[in-house]
Amino acid sequence: MAFIIKELQNNIPQTGKLEWISRRPARRAAVEELPEIRLSPETGLEGDHYSGKSQLRQVTLIQQEHLQAISQLLKKEIQPGQTRRNLVVSGINLLALSGHQFSIGETLLKFTGRCYPCSRMEENLGPGGYQAMRGHGGINAQIIRGGTIRLGDPVRMIPETD
Repeated sequence: MAFIIKELQNNIPQTGKLEWISRRPARRAAVEELPEIRLSPETGLEGDHYSGKSQLRQVTLIQQEHLQAISQLLKKEIQPGQTRRNLVVSGINLLALSGHQFSIGETLLKFTGRCYPCSRMEENLGPGGYQAMRGHGGINAQIIRGGTIRLGDPVRMIPETD
């Protein structure tokens, strides 16, 4: 049975799509929406204030489908920048990437954990924002192979090999 579960976890037939890119040039600064950005294993997202600070949280990602869920919970439209995540992807379950590396365009990233909401969500999303984000906050990733990512790039899990 364990083999079957491992095999299932190693297979995501869906290919996601990069829908939105942002960075924050300074702490508490507004996010800057971009059509592309350079990722570096040494420094993270080019021009982002987290650049070079943590190998485990170089990039934050959230699913577009979860933005819709948060919007429904809060009964108002939520824009990607309000969540303060770097990337929005669609068509692939980000939590299913746990324990795996994945590619976005020419880059290679590694799932390093969930991205939990912070108290800023009340400020950004309004009353109940923190609770609405719980379970929908996305993931953190480390950059393994750098490069430039662009809107529309495919997002794919890299299956583990023995």
